[in-house]
Amino acid sequence: MKKKYDHFETAAIHAGYDSKDMMGSLSTPIFQTSTFTFDTAEQGERRFRGEEEGFIYSRLGNPTVTALEDKIATLEGGEKGLAFASGMAAVSAVLVALTKANDHILCSNGLYGCTFGLLTMMEEKYQITHDFSAMRTKEEVRSLIKPETACIYIETPINPTMQLIDLEMVAEVAKEYEIPVVVDNTFSSPYLQRPLELGCDVVIHSATKYIGGHGDVVAGLVVGKRDFLDSVQMTTQKDIGGIISPFQAWLLLRGLKTLPVRMDRHSEQAEKMVEKLKAHPAVSNVYYPSGSIQKKQMSRGGGMISFEIEGTKQTAQELMNHLSFIKIAVSLGDTETLIQHPATMTHAVVPEKSREQMGITDQLLRLSVGLEAWQDIWNDLEQALNKIEKSLSNKTSSMVNK
Repeated sequence: MKKKYDHFETAAIHAGYDSKDMMGSLSTPIFQTSTFTFDTAEQGERRFRGEEEGFIYSRLGNPTVTALEDKIATLEGGEKGLAFASGMAAVSAVLVALTKANDHILCSNGLYGCTFGLLTMMEEKYQITHDFSAMRTKEEVRSLIKPETACIYIETPINPTMQLIDLEMVAEVAKEYEIPVVVDNTFSSPYLQRPLELGCDVVIHSATKYIGGHGDVVAGLVVGKRDFLDSVQMTTQKDIGGIISPFQAWLLLRGLKTLPVRMDRHSEQAEKMVEKLKAHPAVSNVYYPSGSIQKKQMSRGGGMISFEIEGTKQTAQELMNHLSFIKIAVSLGDTETLIQHPATMTHAVVPEKSREQMGITDQLLRLSVGLEAWQDIWNDLEQALNKIEKSLSNKTSSMVNK
């Protein structure tokens, strides 16, 4: 039976683990074992039959991993959690569990590049088709649901355009058709947004990002109803085998303890960067969660910003090359500030026409705002922006003189 905590910050530290169960160890022990012994042959039989609780083999369950799964389930407000070796292992396990050949998936108008690649492979191999939708209204969502639609898959905020989708509205439509709604909640974390509380059915995280928070672990998490995740655990997770190691689980347990303070700082820093970027003449557009949908389902905008600059792809790359301590790297949610070029990096697998439809231009950059002093982050961005502004001005003057 799960303990109830009045506040998220307390649950982030204490949920899923009781030191009394582990010889008083304050930190969750790392059960670095592949298998577990049975007292008798009959006990082994009972456990394999599911008649007795207990651990069997770490691909099927491990105490350190279970502590993580229980904690994320508490934080997301779900009945059960499952941990995976990567975010894409989590995504693929859920989508394989929910679909069969010739089914259909309705997706938000923009997805992480590898999720797009997975959907393309599923269509090529198993004729599982997909459509993209901005999902602005109930009518728009209804118009794209087919008799063979197996689930609705959403990112919000969408990577990397930061577009928002009203989860409560989509969930209401999905319930009319008894279709599950799956939400990639990576950009927000459960501290800023909890889709299950808005009527959605399954939440996925690339735990590599804000859950871990330190750029030192690759992992994925899924939260939802117990019946569904029991089924996933004993089929796509067990048989495909994308399981997390006990040490990776321990790193995530450690990261979750500071999730609230980190997310507050990431959000505060990002809000400052948004205002600064909007005021710079080399920046043409800034994308950051705001407005009525954000206020309805997110407590703050988070630490991710995308912005477009004047110029070309080469100008965007030039800006990144001018940066001093801001790192050019994919991923996000680390203590370090990271910048990347979606069109040639995270979403390079997406065909150009599809990228354009998603709003991913050659001038778009994605910034993961870190925990450094915000003044230093801005100083680095500003000096790089000033250099490309000067370069663009020189090119314009050269053209005029010709």
